[in-house]
Amino acid sequence: MKGIVDRFEGEYAVIEVDGKTRDVKRKLIADSVRVSDVVILNNGIWERDSDETDKRKKEVKKLMDSVWED
Repeated sequence: MKGIVDRFEGEYAVIEVDGKTRDVKRKLIADSVRVSDVVILNNGIWERDSDETDKRKKEVKKLMDSVWED
């Protein structure tokens, strides 16, 4: 299962999976995970998918650059 971390709220993280949000206890999320990271569920723990996170950040930057072009 794959998702995107939307935000952290207290002892929970809000993760978007297939267009729906889920509240996940922070203890089930790897320490390296940050807001907007792409995460995958691996043996019950949500872990950062570095390749997908980097790819997503590049896509977002490209979109932002196209919006703000002169």
